[in-house]
Amino acid sequence: MSAAGWHPDPEGRNEYRYWDGNAWTEHVSNGGTQSVSPLGAAPPADSGAGAAQAAGFPAQQQASGGLTTQPAVGGDPWAGLSGDLVDGTFSEVEGIGPQKQNSKLLRVRIAEPFMAKQGSMVAYQGNVDFQYSGGGAAKFLKKAVTGEGLSLMGVSGQGDVFLADTGKHVHILKINNGGLSVNGNAVLAFSSSLDWNVERVKGGSIVAGGLFNTTLRGTGWVAITTDGEPVVLNPGEAATFADANALIAWSLGLQTSIKSSFTAGSLIGRGSGEAFQVAFQGAGFVIVQPSEGPQIPTA
Repeated sequence: MSAAGWHPDPEGRNEYRYWDGNAWTEHVSNGGTQSVSPLGAAPPADSGAGAAQAAGFPAQQQASGGLTTQPAVGGDPWAGLSGDLVDGTFSEVEGIGPQKQNSKLLRVRIAEPFMAKQGSMVAYQGNVDFQYSGGGAAKFLKKAVTGEGLSLMGVSGQGDVFLADTGKHVHILKINNGGLSVNGNAVLAFSSSLDWNVERVKGGSIVAGGLFNTTLRGTGWVAITTDGEPVVLNPGEAATFADANALIAWSLGLQTSIKSSFTAGSLIGRGSGEAFQVAFQGAGFVIVQPSEGPQIPTA
């Protein structure tokens, strides 16, 4: 009888199952992550490769992506290791579609094609295809003129894609036959079922600070990022004003205008001489981050 240790699962439902020296246990391992999976049937008693696996002997070498691995008899891939990196603390959060793995990392299990910010992919698993997406000539021209817009890539295939943006906090919003106006730089990913466009903020103009935003409409999901934990304000309680550099997103039903503060330009926000704020009124929400972007040295 084989010694206690990890061996190929005799049921074939998992990569490895733990043999305690007398019987198979409910403890299994897949891709280096341990979990519990009760036995559904007794180990097969036939001879050959199946009997060898049931007895706990090593499987034949398997080649994948040019790498060859061969589990040792009784070999636990986590043997001799301890700490939060191997105890399951940072294991993947399961689920179809977008799932936050932690406050700064998003995983999308591809159920349908989606759009993501170019350069945001930090890892992926499976057969995934990435394609450049410019959004068409009209959107390209708007981006060139206004400076607002998305540099996107289309993501499709089968597998998991992990996305992040310079350690910023990730938030997922579901849109159901609605819309959202969002700073293009804050968009991490969104479902391809949503329509997006570059639109001028009502009450603003290119002269008034070039205030253009990206709108998303339809039904789907969007993942946005904030530099720090945001605050969600309710303009229905009082007139609300936000620095354009700290403004992340707002609901489309709000009334917007531009307020110029000449005398207070050097006191509020990070402006100098003249400052602009976006004013909001009505029922809805405004999302503001605790940052006004990277500091730009002045001469």
